[in-house]
Amino acid sequence: MARDYTLSEEATARAEAAGLANPSWYRTPIDPAEIRRLMEKDDARATRDTVLWLGLMVAFAGIGVLLWPSWWSAPFWLAYGVLYGSASDSRWHECGHRTAFKTPWKNEVVYQIASFMLMRNPVVWRASHVRHHTDTIIVGRDPEIVAMRPPDLLRLFLNCFGVLDVWTLGGRMLMHASGRIHPQEAPYLRPQDHAAVFRVARIWVAIYVSVIVLSLATGSLLPLMVIGLPRLYGAWHHIMTGVLQHLGLAENVTDHRLNTRTVLMNPVTRFIYLNMNYHVEHHMFTMVPYYRLPELHELIKHDLPAPEPSIPAAFRRLLPVLLRQLRYQDAVIVPPLPESAMPYREEVERLRPHAV
Repeated sequence: MARDYTLSEEATARAEAAGLANPSWYRTPIDPAEIRRLMEKDDARATRDTVLWLGLMVAFAGIGVLLWPSWWSAPFWLAYGVLYGSASDSRWHECGHRTAFKTPWKNEVVYQIASFMLMRNPVVWRASHVRHHTDTIIVGRDPEIVAMRPPDLLRLFLNCFGVLDVWTLGGRMLMHASGRIHPQEAPYLRPQDHAAVFRVARIWVAIYVSVIVLSLATGSLLPLMVIGLPRLYGAWHHIMTGVLQHLGLAENVTDHRLNTRTVLMNPVTRFIYLNMNYHVEHHMFTMVPYYRLPELHELIKHDLPAPEPSIPAAFRRLLPVLLRQLRYQDAVIVPPLPESAMPYREEVERLRPHAV
């Protein structure tokens, strides 16, 4: 029987009774002066990376338009799609945290652009992500658990092409445009923010309708290749990297070393993903900008499980656990700690009989 991951009053009551609603998370002890230094934001670095991201998008889309409808345009659309449908995810994330730029309005501009690309209402999803960090992988509290138990592997596969995400987010956009909030959003979305949710959704609907009308009027998919369709054909990269953040690890714990994974990745993937492969580090110290996460990793790695050495290695470790969870939901990875680390809290003892 599938577990109930809905955000309900009953789920909140269970989490509160277990001491898991907004718990006290374990953090690696670190010199406060060091963490203050790492939290310093750098407009120049964030501006460089943003200009490179948007500049590459313009270049690839421009070449794609010039070569359209020849198949020679396909590689450029594929590259554009990854920058639109996947790199936007990490920009949405960092600028949603307001940690990329030192100048606040720059974070907000990039956050709004990336939110549109992903079809994630910026008001709803900022509130959602705050809850994700306060109650990370707490069943019934975290709205961003991407794979439940037993894992829906078909759903994960379809989302590599954005199919279910776009269907769900498109439906939410239309719901918001009609002046309604989804019941699963109500627990973490403030009533005073509803008007902003509705306003954004109505603007987005107008944009999408305009693009569709233009595509129909010209008898060409080209307008949709620029706006809309890349959310489908470019989603695979952010799904590939995103599922590695928490999948196969523990639920309902208060130590990010048990429910979050760090994976070493190549420089191109790290640019697309904005160093979110250092995900344990990010969850422990949320306000450290993405460009300082490698340094944070070096500073605290003595207290963390060894990172997975690559994306293929991470999936080789993960897939057998997911297959076991299809038959035995409690199967879980319990990463070993180095001898130099502080031990896990006592909650780890309930996981050990189920460790794979």
